[in-house]
Amino acid sequence: MLSQLAGHVSDTTPGRGALRTARSWLHSDAPSLSLNGNWRFRLSPTARAAEDFADEGFDDSGWDTIPVPSHWVLQGDGVYGRPIYTNIQFPFPIDPPHVPDENPTGDYRRHFEVPADWSEAERVVLRFDGVESLFRLWVNGDEIGSASGSRLAHEFDVTSSVRPGDNVVAVRVHQWSAASYVEDQDQWWLPGIFRDVTLIARPAGGIEDVWLRTGFEEGHGRIETEVTADAAAFPVTLRLPELGIEQVWATAADVAPLDVESVEPWSAEQPRLYEVTVSTAAECVALRTGFRTVEIRGGQFLVNGRRVVFHGVNRHETHPQRGRVFDEEHAREDLARMKRFNVNAIRTSHYPPHPRLLDLADELGFWVVLECDLEAHGFDKLDWVGSPSDDPAWREAYLDRIQRTVERDKNHPSIVIWSLGNEAGTGSNLAAMSAWVHARDTGRPVHYEGDHAGEYTDIYSRMYPSVLETERIATEGSRSPLLNCTPAQAARQRTKPFLLCEYAHAMGNGPGALDQYEALAHAHPRLHGGFVWEWRDHGILTTTPDGTPYYAYGGDFGEVVHDGNFVMDGMLLSDDVPTPSLHEYKAVVQPLRFTFDGGDVAIVNLRHSADTSDLRFRWRVEHDGTLVESGDLEVPVLAAGESARVPLPRIPVSQDSETWLTLDAVLAAGTAWAREGHVIATAQLDRSTRRPAPGVRPRTTWRQCDGTLTLGIAEFLDGSLVRLAGRAVTGPRLELFRAPTDNDEAASEEVEESDAGIAGVSNAELWRREGLDRLTTRRVSVERTADALRTIDKVSAANSALSVMVESLWSLEGDELDLRVEIQPSSGWLTVWPRIGIRLELPDGAAPVDGAEWFGLGPLESYPDSLRAARTGRFTSTVRDLCVDYARPQETGHRSQLRELTLTSAGTKLLRVVAFPDTHGRRPGFTLSRHTPQQIARAGHPFELPDSTTSHLIIDAAQHGLGSRACGPDVWPDFALRPESRTIRLRIAAG
Repeated sequence: MLSQLAGHVSDTTPGRGALRTARSWLHSDAPSLSLNGNWRFRLSPTARAAEDFADEGFDDSGWDTIPVPSHWVLQGDGVYGRPIYTNIQFPFPIDPPHVPDENPTGDYRRHFEVPADWSEAERVVLRFDGVESLFRLWVNGDEIGSASGSRLAHEFDVTSSVRPGDNVVAVRVHQWSAASYVEDQDQWWLPGIFRDVTLIARPAGGIEDVWLRTGFEEGHGRIETEVTADAAAFPVTLRLPELGIEQVWATAADVAPLDVESVEPWSAEQPRLYEVTVSTAAECVALRTGFRTVEIRGGQFLVNGRRVVFHGVNRHETHPQRGRVFDEEHAREDLARMKRFNVNAIRTSHYPPHPRLLDLADELGFWVVLECDLEAHGFDKLDWVGSPSDDPAWREAYLDRIQRTVERDKNHPSIVIWSLGNEAGTGSNLAAMSAWVHARDTGRPVHYEGDHAGEYTDIYSRMYPSVLETERIATEGSRSPLLNCTPAQAARQRTKPFLLCEYAHAMGNGPGALDQYEALAHAHPRLHGGFVWEWRDHGILTTTPDGTPYYAYGGDFGEVVHDGNFVMDGMLLSDDVPTPSLHEYKAVVQPLRFTFDGGDVAIVNLRHSADTSDLRFRWRVEHDGTLVESGDLEVPVLAAGESARVPLPRIPVSQDSETWLTLDAVLAAGTAWAREGHVIATAQLDRSTRRPAPGVRPRTTWRQCDGTLTLGIAEFLDGSLVRLAGRAVTGPRLELFRAPTDNDEAASEEVEESDAGIAGVSNAELWRREGLDRLTTRRVSVERTADALRTIDKVSAANSALSVMVESLWSLEGDELDLRVEIQPSSGWLTVWPRIGIRLELPDGAAPVDGAEWFGLGPLESYPDSLRAARTGRFTSTVRDLCVDYARPQETGHRSQLRELTLTSAGTKLLRVVAFPDTHGRRPGFTLSRHTPQQIARAGHPFELPDSTTSHLIIDAAQHGLGSRACGPDVWPDFALRPESRTIRLRIAAG
């Protein structure tokens, strides 16, 4: 018995018994019965539990109840085990195809009623749309079969076992099986029946399968119809009422392509769908089809003859409470949000999504790379020795996975590329998958990133190449080496479209350099954009022992092995809140380009196929962020790819304030995904008259003093600030540290484009080695005049001879308090710095600092290599909302190019700070937080941050860039902050 159990879970065969061949997921009028709902459930620690539970008369009254679909580890608050997160690691010994005896196994049972008239059905089919990872099926005590392939649809013929009236279905689900070795996707391991279960009555003379292959060329459409049905099912009728088509085929031999006149094409921008039915006397199948032709020509990827640039995201199915259980309302809003942020493409990483998601993609409009349920990343630890991808024993499983992927979803016009899977090495089984797809579907190319040499795929694809490497790949005539390619293989790859299937790892605060990648896509025709990793964080909502809610990541459930917060790497937080990186992405990939030239603006329509008739263009002029005039800009309708020069309105320029013109392209009418007035693209023009910063009177009568004095609103003790405008203040102190971002903490081996980086050592580790998080100060001198104070401090860390000299000069200039801070590092610093700033601490007292108003870049945080979403204006925020609740606390909240800042308490203005550019024209930024960088760095989750009685204001002369080093390139040298002398100059007044 034990050997039989071991053989079952270790069997690489994808299915047994009455498992049917794959077919489309169709909308049919044939009778069906959902078996979703409450099932009886029992969890056993191993696969050895007796199988008598499948007997009809088994008493399950003592069992628990669990909803289907669901994951058992997300039910019962840990009663049924906990989720496990790994990125690459296998959470079990690498002993393929075997798995441990400690194999959590869930047994499910439920009764269901079969209508009496179902006895007329030719067959009764039981479909499971998703079960992780291996399951066995019984109906009324009869063993029906088994299947693996967690994110794939499986149908079983249960005709001989069901009967009218009461029936019992029993399912045994094993968490681990041989299939787990090829389902090592970067996500939570979440066992259970997590997608729909449906009983279907298949009528005699029904339609087994339909495939509508469509094409489009110059206004003409074509439909090639493949109908799978018995001869007795004919005649078959295809109806497309909107185009007046009713085609009847008397026999299977009569089925032939249809040429259709005057059709509108489908694209991601204009997702034109036509309602089609295919029917027999016994069954009618409804489809929505779109006319489009996908091809590769001249090294470019084209749809309907036009080059596609993918502004895409990698999308996992994940929800903080449901896991991978599909919710259509939430999914629709998720896709609508993508559209609002200018996302036009989805890679279904790394498995087929719930089939309804693809209906939504067809309807709302996305280019979809549909990926097979395949990843074997854990074999990377063994340098791919023993990988299933090149083992004949796994051939059937690999082919079954791609067949079920393609057959289920082949009717969707949104799918323009098939992907064999992800991070499974390379080998003959992948080549066999590709050969099958090429034979089955000649209308879509095949993608797989791991085929670096291009032996069996149509697209050259890479993950996380640097900007420089991407440029070398895309440049025509380049002979630079390509990863894992001989010169001949590299030459072949350079004849193909190039796709960044993963880039710009959006983990925590970041990524940077999105605009650099986008610029390359427009400069090089073979470069077709890519897919950011990834769309959303995978946090699981849980609570601390005292009931505080938080979003858990790897390690929070006591996993034996895990990959920490690497699962929190999305542009959308777990609670659906867009991060600043998503706003940055929207701005970088906006489908209109604005170029100001004198009194005109050149506007280019960068869309694939849509003109600009759906947009209107608004302008406004602001003086120091205050609106003075606004109106509509008359812009001719621009076809895709067209441009026009448009005269700008008269801009009233102020001599006493900055003058900014802002152009917004907005939706002229509401759509399925956004309201009227939604902003699609934005540009700003600075028309300010340059004004010199106010001068500071020179002082020559300096004398040493004890540093206890008052200068206007400032009070000093021993040379240190203690009060401002009547409230306690300490500082300013030099701050060189920031709470490391996930990118800062990454120890990448790739430092080709970094500045002062060390392979295998993170920047954060270098900062800690240098003691930037534990600086100490020695006062060197204190001097004063009648209306000024000057201090010189030497700042350094324990066990370090490196230092920074800081000169602070306070002076009264009329009624205003002026502060100039000169920061000068010693020689010998070898690493980049996270920031160069000064920190002021503002204890709460009777009026806590809880808000800010500022004139500068906003409204969201911005950094040197992530500025495109920021605009110059006047903004207001609470202190809490200035910061982002990243799953692991880290640097957040920096606002760049500050002009003026007012600190508030309950709406009352407390302090006003005016910031001046330095002699190079560089403006400072600010961060206002309830915690110091050091406190933030010590917290692993937001709830671990200590209670605070102080607000902390940091004025930064400079910040280090963000980069993408968590899984990609380091900060581009232009945005790397080397130790250097800087000046900060401020004017401070009571609010």
